[in-house]
Amino acid sequence: MAKETQTTQKPPTAQKPAAKAQPKKGGGPAAAAAPVAKGRPKGTGETKPRLKEMYHKTIVQAVMKERGFSNPYQVPRLEKVVINMGVGEGRENAKVLDFATADLQLISGQRPIVTRAKKSIANFKLREGVPIGAKVTLRGARMYEFLDRLINVALPRVRDFRGVPPKGFDGRGNYALGLREQLIFPEIVYDKVDKVRGMDISIVTTARTDEDAKVLLTHLGMPFRE
Repeated sequence: MAKETQTTQKPPTAQKPAAKAQPKKGGGPAAAAAPVAKGRPKGTGETKPRLKEMYHKTIVQAVMKERGFSNPYQVPRLEKVVINMGVGEGRENAKVLDFATADLQLISGQRPIVTRAKKSIANFKLREGVPIGAKVTLRGARMYEFLDRLINVALPRVRDFRGVPPKGFDGRGNYALGLREQLIFPEIVYDKVDKVRGMDISIVTTARTDEDAKVLLTHLGMPFRE
């Protein structure tokens, strides 16, 4: 009988572990890591003012529906805000004008300009070119940020506040508001104030009528008195 041939199977060979990647010469663990980009990541920028974002998202559509506009470009928009602080004592004491400009700069976030008398008035002992106040004009993001603080923070701090008067329109879609003291703004520190001063705030819009301007300011949050 022929001898049975026995087949022997070889044991499976163990796989060798993969060799670790060696960093290049002259570099350590930091060299193998991906370089980190400096600065802000792409796609991130400065955030828009809250009031401006609300205007584009909700106010435009609300004003169109209320006033019957067919085109969003017909909706009035804010153009600028002018803050004027009269300082009559500045013609005699220059330090008083420095305090006023410092307060106005804290309130608006922008450096004001000094206003001077355009002509001489003998009854008021006023000469031409004498500094009599400070003024600042706000546009763009600073305008929306100031209005947001004025409507939601400063005006509610007025004593016995019942709303702003609705008779401050000039007939061409602009609104003027007078404040008796600068202390209603939280940026002003009471201990550093030399004197309580008022200011005039003019809100200039692109509205053609006072009714359109009032609707716009109402949707922005301006609390008009009934």
